[in-house]
Amino acid sequence: MAFGTTTEGLLRKLAPQVLGALVRRSGDFAAAEDATQDALVAAASQWPVDGAPENPVGWLVRVGARRLVDQHRSDDARRRREELAAAMSMYAEPEPAQARDDTLVLMFMCCHPSLTPPSAIPLTLRAVGGLTTREIATAFLVPEATMAQRISRAKAKVNESGARFSLPSDAERSDRLASVLHVLYLMFNEGYATSSGPTLARADLSAEAIRLTRLVLDSLPADPEVAGLLALMLLTDARRPARTTPEGELIPLAEQDRTLWDRDLIDEGTRLIDAALARGVVGEYQLQAAIAAAHDRTPSHEETDWSEIVSLYALLERMTGNPMVTLNRAVAAAMAHGPAAGLEILAALDEDGRLGDHHRIYAVRAHLLEMNGDVDGAVENYREAAARTANLAERNYLTLRAAEANASKRSTSSSG
Repeated sequence: MAFGTTTEGLLRKLAPQVLGALVRRSGDFAAAEDATQDALVAAASQWPVDGAPENPVGWLVRVGARRLVDQHRSDDARRRREELAAAMSMYAEPEPAQARDDTLVLMFMCCHPSLTPPSAIPLTLRAVGGLTTREIATAFLVPEATMAQRISRAKAKVNESGARFSLPSDAERSDRLASVLHVLYLMFNEGYATSSGPTLARADLSAEAIRLTRLVLDSLPADPEVAGLLALMLLTDARRPARTTPEGELIPLAEQDRTLWDRDLIDEGTRLIDAALARGVVGEYQLQAAIAAAHDRTPSHEETDWSEIVSLYALLERMTGNPMVTLNRAVAAAMAHGPAAGLEILAALDEDGRLGDHHRIYAVRAHLLEMNGDVDGAVENYREAAARTANLAERNYLTLRAAEANASKRSTSSSG
């Protein structure tokens, strides 16, 4: 789906509401998704010219419903065609101005128990988060073609299950919660640091992830992991104002102006994680939020308690086995005990092979080699990382780091 930048943010926000409304009415997930995409394409071509309608959701639902009617009218079975066309025609009228938001229902439906988490989560990221197949494949470290097949099979399975479009019971909601939280986590991450494109972040996507997580917490206020995930998002998003220059260039954590961090978000996130940890049942999102809080509570990079962060990452690594956590632990270990400690952890990651040629392992290695005085190795790895990332802002930053390291070496050589 491609559309102009003036309407892109609005359409991304509205897409899951439109899809939810069409699924609720038709009962056919795959057909509703196709109709939603058609409506978004129509909006992308008309709204920049004519302006957005007064009721954007109603406009999109009306267009999508008409697409569904057209699809049903072209079916071979005449009786089914006429019945469905008659049933759907009533929905071709505009939605009321305050149309219901079915996004949370849609999310739990996509995480149906008939699907395994590796299928449910990508499907939900497509339907609710609006992520492309490529973006989802990157998050799961699998080829794009593999992910496309996985999503297609998941849609078919949801249709075959005959799932009703409604919030699940309390027991069913608990069973699906882990997948829902993982979806929200990946949505936020993609919004905070996009895997591809010209900008570093997509604030609309991370804001939607925060909004939906608040809704989940409202329905499950006593769940410490839901609170932990919301805390993690708030504590991370609080740094957004200091994360880029006015031109959109990346500013690393060590160089950020912490006076620009959003103190209200930090205070809310800190209260949430402190209360969640006090319940005594610690999960992975709470640990990540505790790490974010350790950064946000510290007035300067130099005063960061890196030993505490290393310990938290080690616990998180044992809990999840996630190689990205190991990569982050390598950075923290380098800050706490010197670059050699971090490089030793990276060597084990290289042998493990699970991160493959992911650009982040090259970027971290470059940073640690530069800390360790190996400028040639750092420059080589910065360049490799820049070549492998699909995010233009990140690529520019890594290229600049390589150039600065090279220039510093030349300057030192000239002085010598």
